[in-house]
Amino acid sequence: MARLLFITDFSEQFAYRLLRGIVEYSSRQEQHWVVCRMPSAYKRQLGLAGVVKWAKKWKADVVIGQFDPSEDLSLFRQEGIIVMAQDYIQKFPGIPNITADYDRTGRMAAEHFLAKGFRNFAFFGYRDVCWSDERFWGFRAAITEAGLGDNLYVYDNQSLDSLWYYESQGLRRWLEQLPKPIAIMACDDNQGSLLLEACASCGIKIPDDVCIIGVDNDETLDNLSNPPLSSIDIDIEKGGYEAAEMAARMMADPADPGEDIILKPLSVVTRMSTSIIATKDKEVVRALQYISRNIDRRITVPDILKEVPLSRRLLETRFKKETGHTIYNYISREKVNRLAFLLLNSNETVSQIAARMDEPDTKSLSRRFKEIKGCTPVEYRRREKPATRKK
Repeated sequence: MARLLFITDFSEQFAYRLLRGIVEYSSRQEQHWVVCRMPSAYKRQLGLAGVVKWAKKWKADVVIGQFDPSEDLSLFRQEGIIVMAQDYIQKFPGIPNITADYDRTGRMAAEHFLAKGFRNFAFFGYRDVCWSDERFWGFRAAITEAGLGDNLYVYDNQSLDSLWYYESQGLRRWLEQLPKPIAIMACDDNQGSLLLEACASCGIKIPDDVCIIGVDNDETLDNLSNPPLSSIDIDIEKGGYEAAEMAARMMADPADPGEDIILKPLSVVTRMSTSIIATKDKEVVRALQYISRNIDRRITVPDILKEVPLSRRLLETRFKKETGHTIYNYISREKVNRLAFLLLNSNETVSQIAARMDEPDTKSLSRRFKEIKGCTPVEYRRREKPATRKK
């Protein structure tokens, strides 16, 4: 039996998703792990030396936590306790870090916006914080490669000590001065939610004037936002599973130094904050909004024509011009993205998910999934979701 001390900010879903992966690994062992959750505020109150003393007294085998760069994590190792750092400000040399492919995450956000035809972009995050900086670098690189690097605006005056607060006047002034329409990547869902609030306070329309995407897919926060916030889903549970698996390996072999756990971005979970394309074609916008609202039911072109006062031929022509896709192909891609999300966030079978999405032909849906994702739904779930692994 292993004893894990988990030190992090439990106000965010990221921590609980990481913990779910750890618990999933634990459930597959002969003896389940014991986990103690310590809020980051309690670590600051005790000081690192106090935490080490507490961990030793509790007989912790492993500590995973958010740590400041100035903290000497070798104090844990001196007591025979394995330590892993969850990315907070900077990565730590010499110990495993639970980090992520931040560059790819930023690129994924940029690709999402570029596919919607945006020409102006912005990033809202922190300066000198690894996960924010590297997401920005990936976002900027993809936009620059598309020849639009001069159309990128940045706001990084935030303080990491104020996760739930923003300097309203400066941020509102920045938002008001941005060219419209514009697509903004927030460094995480907390900042995305703050952006939505700031836009509402100065009368900026979402998603008509500004589209916003966050990171981590915190479903509670994202769905409580107004409008609901689009986000990039990360394989956080899989990272928790792999971190626990590696910790067990390091306990069995004290000479094993471990290695960084790298979380991968999975897909964009589209909600109302990006449910528009950068187009002045109001009929195409109405069609896109209808598809977004009804993605969990069967959608046909005649259904859309009931909402849009155009002939089928004219709507098809204008839709293809603005999105680069036929209506059928666009719906298929959105359906496949929705299926991919549900595969990783439910235990339902592919047939059950297809029924939930009002798709009676499971074989056809699976075939479209393979064409777009490069593998079958079952293969995708087995590869990306730790709960499908065999012991």
